[in-house]
Amino acid sequence: MPSKVIVAATQWYFAAALSCGVLVGVPPLAFAQASASSNPTAPTAAQDPKEVDQAWQKASAKYDAPRAAILEKVDRAAHEGPFRPDWESLKKYEVPDWYKDAKFGIFIHWGVYSVPAFGSEWYPRDMYREDSDEHKHHLATYGPVDKFGYKDFIPMFKAEHFDPSAWARLFKEAGAKYVVPVAEHHDGFAMYDSGLSDWTAAKMGPHCDVIGELARAVRAEGLRFGASSHRVEHNFFLGVGRQIPSDINDPQYAAFYGPAHNWLAARQGTPLANDFTFVSPAWTADWLARSSEIVEKYHPDIMYFDWWIGQPSVRADLTRFTAFYYNTSLKYGDHVGVINYKDFAIQEHSAVLDLERGQLGDIRPLYWQTDTSVSNKSWGYIQNDTFKTPQFVVQQLVDIVSKNGNLLLNIGPRSDGTIPEEVQSVLRDVGAWLKINGEAIYGTRPWKMYGEGPTKVAAGSFHDTDTVGYTAEDFRFTTKGNTLYAIELGWPASGEAVIHSLGTSAAKAQKVASVVLLGSEAKLAFQQQPDGLRIQLPAQPPAKYAYAFRIVFDGVTP
Repeated sequence: MPSKVIVAATQWYFAAALSCGVLVGVPPLAFAQASASSNPTAPTAAQDPKEVDQAWQKASAKYDAPRAAILEKVDRAAHEGPFRPDWESLKKYEVPDWYKDAKFGIFIHWGVYSVPAFGSEWYPRDMYREDSDEHKHHLATYGPVDKFGYKDFIPMFKAEHFDPSAWARLFKEAGAKYVVPVAEHHDGFAMYDSGLSDWTAAKMGPHCDVIGELARAVRAEGLRFGASSHRVEHNFFLGVGRQIPSDINDPQYAAFYGPAHNWLAARQGTPLANDFTFVSPAWTADWLARSSEIVEKYHPDIMYFDWWIGQPSVRADLTRFTAFYYNTSLKYGDHVGVINYKDFAIQEHSAVLDLERGQLGDIRPLYWQTDTSVSNKSWGYIQNDTFKTPQFVVQQLVDIVSKNGNLLLNIGPRSDGTIPEEVQSVLRDVGAWLKINGEAIYGTRPWKMYGEGPTKVAAGSFHDTDTVGYTAEDFRFTTKGNTLYAIELGWPASGEAVIHSLGTSAAKAQKVASVVLLGSEAKLAFQQQPDGLRIQLPAQPPAKYAYAFRIVFDGVTP
């Protein structure tokens, strides 16, 4: 469809619901009836989804013109550059070297959900589920959800101690090379200064452009900046609130709570092609405009999306965004941007695959990423959470890098803008390890094999904590130029490290010319024997958690 027709259609969708809630050929909206009744919070789950969507469109109509203007720019830019909005063109994408060199980034889940600080960052949804702990907690702490809804947490989200410069310094100290805050989560509250919504951190709550301030602080520290949008999932996220008396049903909050459709979820583990949730063209157009607005305002080096961009009704506008973002990123800098996607949402050559809380069992030829959280129970801050150890993070990073991937490690700040002390401690310990051993991580590429040893990771998403502990027999390999790095994931009690893959009986064995233990000034004695390269170690390790050997071969590229 030509871009002018698309824009016109989009304007029609958003202008369709006129005064009095009446459309030509469509009966009065149930929401209009509810508003006239004495109980606007009464359940609306039985309402026709088209009427539900039209109520949201009507509530959002004040931004029709700027939304249409952005979409016109998107369609123009999506055809002005090396990429077109189709997968045959987009699969020619190549991941930029800076991202392959970076290896380690920080993810940030911070929003209104950090105020209740209970359950998880899905509190906005679960507080409306009568069978949930979150609902019971909410009733006991704040009262019924038709009297105190999610919107009522916004004035409590003050971010009074938010210091973006201090955050950025901490992330740099942690050894991260890029930072990706959530610009908008499933809850629909924008953490940036959006020109398409009233419900933003710039206009409510903190009254500041959180994403803009972070972008400036992060870049001032020499780090790359990205943004994460989970906006598309807001289409269904709060639909459970329609099944009970709640403020989700009140039409005066439709612009914030969204259409809140019933989520017709696929069976667990099936592709998103089996998701049958109602999605209007108006919704995908709004998602496209908001995602593109983030690109235009903040020029992110990375755009991270959650799984639902692969929903069948979204994919057409996903190609439009991808071409727009890649072409536009080349205008802002000397490299194309990075899109992180999950599952099967994007054709695999066209962006960077992300595994949520998971790893791979072997080297993936196409570059990839793991995102996981320092905290174990939630991505956002909650009280009484538990945290991963620095050893866990370091060893996971080493394994991922050896298999051609990056680690994006999430933190969840408190609602006041402070980062929990346990989280800061983990980040600083990881940074201390990278200060000694970063040579074996940054700028490296996989070797002919990822490693050796008895410990195999539990591969796949949501299995990162299922891997058993590593031993001194476990090594992971990386390369840089003519140098091989062998990273040992335990300190051997025998005082000798044995790398079997470098034995003289190994296929295509190469003669080792030198071995250096990073962080140590000790001159290491070593021998290449049939069963492996045997290295005599100093009495004390130079670092904690993992130990990197720099190995140079005799005149041969490893």
